[in-house]
Amino acid sequence: MSTLSPALPRTTDRRLLTWMFVMNAALLTCYAGFMVIFIPDQVQQIDPANKVGNLALVMTASSIGAIIIHPLIGAFSDRTRSRFGRRAPWMVISAATAAIMMVLLSGAADLWTLGVYWVLVMLALNALATAQAAIVPDRIARERFGAASGVLAMGTFLGMGLGVAGAGIFINSLGVGYATFGGMILIAALLFTVFNRDFSSRDMEVAPFRWKAFFSSFWVDPRSYPDFWWAFAGRFLLILAYQSVQSYLLYILRDYIGVSDEASTALSTPLTAVMLVGALATAFAVGKLSDRLARRKVFVIIASLIMGSALVIPLLSPTVAGMFALAAVFGLGYGIYLSVDAALMTEVLPTAQAAAKDLGILNIATTLPQALTPVVVWALISLTGSYTAVFTAGIVCAVAGALSVLPIRSVR
Repeated sequence: MSTLSPALPRTTDRRLLTWMFVMNAALLTCYAGFMVIFIPDQVQQIDPANKVGNLALVMTASSIGAIIIHPLIGAFSDRTRSRFGRRAPWMVISAATAAIMMVLLSGAADLWTLGVYWVLVMLALNALATAQAAIVPDRIARERFGAASGVLAMGTFLGMGLGVAGAGIFINSLGVGYATFGGMILIAALLFTVFNRDFSSRDMEVAPFRWKAFFSSFWVDPRSYPDFWWAFAGRFLLILAYQSVQSYLLYILRDYIGVSDEASTALSTPLTAVMLVGALATAFAVGKLSDRLARRKVFVIIASLIMGSALVIPLLSPTVAGMFALAAVFGLGYGIYLSVDAALMTEVLPTAQAAAKDLGILNIATTLPQALTPVVVWALISLTGSYTAVFTAGIVCAVAGALSVLPIRSVR
């Protein structure tokens, strides 16, 4: 378990948490808008007959890039020495790159071009997310980790709602929509770094750079840090369960529930809003409660079981009403999970000095499911011809995620 940085004064702490909420909301607005609406729709416009396989291809490619970029940018961020600190430079550069790539992505007319620009967008967004995540162990006190996790969760769910709703508005004007999303993420990053100035890192010690030592640092020995990998496994399984529904929401509505393309796009916003309400009802309160009780694992287990139960609903009721019930219950469980996720991940870090790198490794548990989900969903649908197997697999992953946190010993 790491020795973590002392917190900032309380007033600054409140301001930092507020801006972390805003920044995370901006990030998730981009993630949700592109992954749920923009990219699936753009892929379908290019080749409607092969949309499932093509979406799997571009999403897998972008997720593989994210898997690489998370720990890599984290390691470089840990080593950055500048008057602007270790995190702020990477946040601004990443946001600017994402904005430029989004504008270029809007003009993609073939699958290859779309895939290249989408990968670059995701590389930039995930680099930004990696730098931001390290702010929690850098600047928040341990007894406030749950509150910070709850704030990040609230930003996540607000961003999901705004992203899907915003993308739905711009679905017929991709150029304007992509530019709007790009401008939003850049402005959010600039304002965050201005109002929450990072500490200068010029006087911090840093080991001489050696390629062998640099790359060997990415290996976290499971024998020495088993809790790190159990937390990784739990997050991986729960995100896999989540992605099986969220990433294929449009196609589930169209191909499993049987609504039209236009109606499915219109339904995406209220469905996401219902999930958002359920999540927001629990996120911050559960995060603070976990601080008060000094417990994380029990909330992860409860969340996992709720999410698994929610995935039973569309199996029993493959209707629009069933999808709304799924969204409400699933959102409740996912809100509980995210309210303690960041706290749990921060508390199993091996060292504070390499926080961004190690959080980057843990973030692979978020991006790897994004790479695997399209392939798994495509394979299950190809074999069974139905989304029934997809929901069943999601239930199994959710239950397994609950079991994965039980062996963690350093966190209650």
